[in-house]
Amino acid sequence: MLHKKTIIVSITMLILVAGSLLVVANSQIDQTATIAGTVTSVVALNTTVGEGDTLVTVGTMTGPVAAARATQSGVVKAVLVAPGTSIKVNDVVARIQVGK
Repeated sequence: MLHKKTIIVSITMLILVAGSLLVVANSQIDQTATIAGTVTSVVALNTTVGEGDTLVTVGTMTGPVAAARATQSGVVKAVLVAPGTSIKVNDVVARIQVGK
């Protein structure tokens, strides 16, 4: 009887761990602006990006500068700003789905 309970508990734990990994693997991560300004360009939806890739640029006196870069590799699932939009530091500008 004890052996049967151990097997049931082990299987339940494996199912819970596998479910948790699937949720984490398919989560969307908010990407925030690191500088303020007027948006000049944005990444296209469903673009595969790597960590550090530019997602949003803003205009400055010296030219366009990356305002948000991907913090993880994944696929862009939402772009929350458009060219001409004013953004502030820490504004969420895009969402990336990681773990694909």
